Amino acid sequence: MGPLGRHADVAEGYYVFPKLEGPIGNRMMFRGKEVIMWSVNDYLGLANHPEVRKVDAEAAAQYGMAYPMGSRLMSGNTAAHEKLEKDLAEFVYKEAGFLVNFGYQGMVSAIDALCNRDDVIVYDSESHACILDGMRLHGGKRFVFRHNDMESLEKNLDRAQKYLKRHEKKGGILVISEGVFGMRGDQGKLKEIVELKEKFNFRLLVDDAHGFGVLGENGRGTGVEQGVQDGIDVYFATFAKSMAGIGAFFASTSRVIRYLKYNMRSQIYAKSLPMPMVIGAQKRLDMIKRSPEFKERLWRNVRALQNGLRERGFDIGNTNSCVTPVYMHGSVVEATRLVYDLRENYGIFCSVVVYPVVPKGMMILRMIPTANHTEEDIRQTLDAFEAVQKKLMAGAYQGDHIIRAE
Repeated sequence: MGPLGRHADVAEGYYVFPKLEGPIGNRMMFRGKEVIMWSVNDYLGLANHPEVRKVDAEAAAQYGMAYPMGSRLMSGNTAAHEKLEKDLAEFVYKEAGFLVNFGYQGMVSAIDALCNRDDVIVYDSESHACILDGMRLHGGKRFVFRHNDMESLEKNLDRAQKYLKRHEKKGGILVISEGVFGMRGDQGKLKEIVELKEKFNFRLLVDDAHGFGVLGENGRGTGVEQGVQDGIDVYFATFAKSMAGIGAFFASTSRVIRYLKYNMRSQIYAKSLPMPMVIGAQKRLDMIKRSPEFKERLWRNVRALQNGLRERGFDIGNTNSCVTPVYMHGSVVEATRLVYDLRENYGIFCSVVVYPVVPKGMMILRMIPTANHTEEDIRQTLDAFEAVQKKLMAGAYQGDHIIRAE
């Protein structure tokens, strides 16, 4: 059980499993108080947009949540599913697309489908849990390279090639990275990874959950942002961030997508994505394509928040995305007491990350700016962070127990 889990009796319902109420937006209700919300991945502010809400409601009224029944393979396919797949693939400059029900489940199952025991996986050390869990199903060899370290990647690609040759394996090498690493906010070095294809024979799978919709031309993703979308062999993104919904998709060549359609167990043996979610995702995609002002507002807020934090001396690492981590030093107890102070006395709600995700003695206050945040939200938050940082350095949050929220 993790550090917070050991304090579940005190922490649950406040520090973990909090209950947020009210419409999704820049300000929400928490335990009867309004808070400025920095913990919802609604990058473009579409979750509560009137046009989106209208389409979601109309689709639910027309189809209910059951249609279509059955898996896509057996009885759950529709023209709407196929149109969304086609439009998503075209949007990210790929030949074909494939819808999946959930991002986490989809990535786990795709890795299992793409790689057999003769294949080798080479992956970034800070890969998301869905990637790590997908590799647990992999019966072959895998090597990990240091986060965004191209020298380490090259060494491990060399190891992978030698392994295949030494053991007379007929498989290939799959490199896995992320477009944007969701904890630290730095983009994966996709351009440098793709350049290594000239020296090593591998294919590249990119999880672009935090890049789709917010990076690249009109939000087409991190590969487009870095000018290497053609070098990404299998592109993946989820609807849970910019699209403010449920579901995800893969995009690749028609041959690879056809293979996934017939080999991804999570989709073969799962009910099709319900029609309201498909129609809702189509609406969100259409709005992203025709309304660049969502992305423009988002990045205006990102720059204001991140520049303001840097100007006040905060360490936000190497983020070059919307994800905004604020690094501070302190124990798990200090982290929870600081968060309690932020929520109760300053009206600021953000997520805190502690050991074992980060080293002991460190905490990350992880913030997600959205298109809906205001200048006042940002100013108030910067002032609050400055105040709690001074308290932390003065030892005001020290103690031997987590404060119980009444």
